[in-house]
Amino acid sequence: MNGSRILGTGSALPRRVVTNAELAERVDTSDEWITARTGIRQRHVAGPDETTATLATAAAHAALADAGVDASSIDLIVLATATPDNTFPATATKVQDALGCNGGIAFDVAAVCSGFLYALSVADSLLKTGMAKRALVIGAETFSRILDWEDRTTCVLFGDGAGAVVLEAPSAENAGKDAPGILCSRLHADGAQHDLLYVDGGPSTTQTVGHVRMRGPEVFRHAVVNLAAVLREVIEDAGVSVDAIDWVVPHQANARILDATAKKLGISPDKVVITVDRHANTSAASVPLALDVARKDGRIKAGDLVMLEAMGGGFTWGASLIRM
Repeated sequence: MNGSRILGTGSALPRRVVTNAELAERVDTSDEWITARTGIRQRHVAGPDETTATLATAAAHAALADAGVDASSIDLIVLATATPDNTFPATATKVQDALGCNGGIAFDVAAVCSGFLYALSVADSLLKTGMAKRALVIGAETFSRILDWEDRTTCVLFGDGAGAVVLEAPSAENAGKDAPGILCSRLHADGAQHDLLYVDGGPSTTQTVGHVRMRGPEVFRHAVVNLAAVLREVIEDAGVSVDAIDWVVPHQANARILDATAKKLGISPDKVVITVDRHANTSAASVPLALDVARKDGRIKAGDLVMLEAMGGGFTWGASLIRM
């Protein structure tokens, strides 16, 4: 029997779009510099009335509509974010209340850019145990709120947004290698790499929110090596070939990382879903955002074998192979 299956996807973006040219008016950079090094051309930035919870709720509504199910059927919400509305309670509980499905399980997961994959694996595990029957798994971020807008090495890289999937517990009817569901997931972390990508604040250390700090070249090298390794791990554990994969939906950090990882694995660039040019790096939201885009434009179809992968600060990284 396969793991839990995806019934629907949804996403949400802030209203405001900020182009590279607009950023160049604020910091010492240019559209050419940003595009050449990252592939990013624009990003969405949350307005005063838009928060991680409001974006997550909008993405959840879209995923529920796509799945054709009512919010009342959701008894588990796992929300991945590094930018919660409050230190506590969990942003997931705000989404739960907004959807009107109070009483079930709702909590946040913090694994930065890998957060959605961590949340997906946690939700899948809980559904398999019978703790819940149907889940919303959400990645949502307002990274613009933790950027140092004077630091051109980081502020040009990130954007805000949310993505969600409706996940249903596996059943006996949903068996066989060609049946839809999560086939294999693998997660990793290495806390020794903390200083390469982190936020320099927190309630227990500085009593401030802090800003994103990153040593870009080192992060790039680790990302390519770690992502290629975990993708091979999942492919081997699932017993499939690289050629059998229809689509790769990666974390949208940097177009050069996406290209280098694909080449290292021998995956055709035509099979890689890329949205970083439009959304920039939306951290935990980037994988579900890209998945929703590729489903809605018709690229990813029922029956396709799809690999999700991501790496985030800390470091954390992981991958999931899914039959849609």
